[in-house]
Amino acid sequence: MTLQPIIDLAAICAKKGIKNAILSPGSRCAPITLAFARHPEMHCRTISDERSAAFIALGMAQQLKKPVVLVCTSGTAALNYAPAIAEAYFQQIPLLVVTADRPKEWIDQWDGQTIRQEKLYGQHIKKDYVFPTGYSLKDEQWHAHRISNEAINAAMAFPQGPVHINIPLREPFYPENGEDFNYSNNIKLVQELRGTTLLPEEGLIKVKNALDKFQRILIVPGQQSPNENIGNLLNQLAKDQKAVVVTDTICNLQSKETINFHDQFLQVVPELDSFKPDLIISFGKSIISKSLKQFLRSSSASHWHIQPEGYFPDTYQSLSCQIHTQPEYFLQFLLDNLKVADQLFIESWKEANYLMGKALEKHLSNAPFGEWKAIFQALKHIPAPSKMHLANSMAVRYVNFLGPRKQEIICNRGTSGIDGSNSMAVGCTFTTKEFVTLITGDMAFFYDRNAYWHNYPVSNLRVILLNNHAGGIFRIIDGPSKQPELEEFFETQQALNAEHLAKEFGFRYYTAQNESEVEEVMEQFYHPSIHPKILEISTDSKTNTGILKTIKRQLKEEFILFPK
Repeated sequence: MTLQPIIDLAAICAKKGIKNAILSPGSRCAPITLAFARHPEMHCRTISDERSAAFIALGMAQQLKKPVVLVCTSGTAALNYAPAIAEAYFQQIPLLVVTADRPKEWIDQWDGQTIRQEKLYGQHIKKDYVFPTGYSLKDEQWHAHRISNEAINAAMAFPQGPVHINIPLREPFYPENGEDFNYSNNIKLVQELRGTTLLPEEGLIKVKNALDKFQRILIVPGQQSPNENIGNLLNQLAKDQKAVVVTDTICNLQSKETINFHDQFLQVVPELDSFKPDLIISFGKSIISKSLKQFLRSSSASHWHIQPEGYFPDTYQSLSCQIHTQPEYFLQFLLDNLKVADQLFIESWKEANYLMGKALEKHLSNAPFGEWKAIFQALKHIPAPSKMHLANSMAVRYVNFLGPRKQEIICNRGTSGIDGSNSMAVGCTFTTKEFVTLITGDMAFFYDRNAYWHNYPVSNLRVILLNNHAGGIFRIIDGPSKQPELEEFFETQQALNAEHLAKEFGFRYYTAQNESEVEEVMEQFYHPSIHPKILEISTDSKTNTGILKTIKRQLKEEFILFPK
């Protein structure tokens, strides 16, 4: 077949262990689609909405730790991948994005479904490649094979991320009836082997000497997948009082040994001098807590960031050392070499964390019903182990306020947008038999409704929808909350509910408007079912804001007498 290098692309993916593809229908992409769909080792799914398709692939790749292939036709179809590609880039999740294109001579000639697709994703892609337009020459075939190998290797290299292959195609590009696809060619594979990055002996001596100068070490892990070994090392460092470990919910490393209620108490403790570190050690990606970021930026601490390769962010405006190694290796080194930390520093964090956990539970239990209390209730029923996806804006913040979770926490904090949270959760269900719970607000939920527009079962999906009929977070942010245009131009009030959507896409639908109704539904929400389920919790945006402010005021009053 004249398009054999495209068939070989699918074969190379399979040989390198990439077995999942999300395809969106189109004509120009037909040979690419067929190359993947006919490969006996490929599991292909069709998702018509390219924006949703890309986030579904992202949800799969995040779990599989391997690239998922995305295939779409030419033109604006490829632009619809952009939000998920940006999220993949900043979350360091591997995707292999394959777009069909017109030949170069037809670009800017008013030909249908034609845009400028080379370097389409700008600075939000690890690498981009363009296939040769013809394959008749041996060198053109070699070039296509080389691109296929390089692209997959680039997607998998640390930090992982999205890679784009653009494939210009001339007609005819449909196979003849009965034409066989040959996947058995002796295709050259280019393997890439990488070892663990370890510090040389000289570097270890320098680090050990530097550590002797610090008595108040704060370890701040960022967003990452669960890692039992890293969790054990952090717990031991905290138990041995060699450092304070501060954990947001998205780092998946929270425990009874770590500081989990910082997002609340850093806002209300009257005197923070005893909390200030002299060294911040971070690894992983972003954190949620704005109060923690502001606190660390105002400190005079040095900051060391640990990762094997890639660019090093200066999140706390005090980056002083970039350490190229594996976090697990470095944490073991800390455990072996750190002395016991300053006791006032340790006790200040531990006591504030303990008091805040107790105070928060008391005031939430006594609070009027609203979306925060609804989540507080619902979390007690979500099974573990399981996966929990959190939409951006308030859902992830509410859960972060509430302390340690036993579920794996997943959230689009690469770009922190509301787009794609439904689709990410759907992609996750394609990779696991565990329950996948999505906690989301109404704006994020309805924005991504096409996540459910496909033909594949997601019976293990549970959606907890907090519907206050507005973007309630804007009532909490000082700027928009004080503007007369708040309700029309920031909250963007809407009257939708999920009942018709649930019926259309085959969900079992439940609704709740008070504590007893939430409790009644949650007691059987995770019973096995052939249908996914949605619980829609109706609340009022103004009431939610009032409850949040009241609880924060109560917490502040409790901490006025906190020891200085």
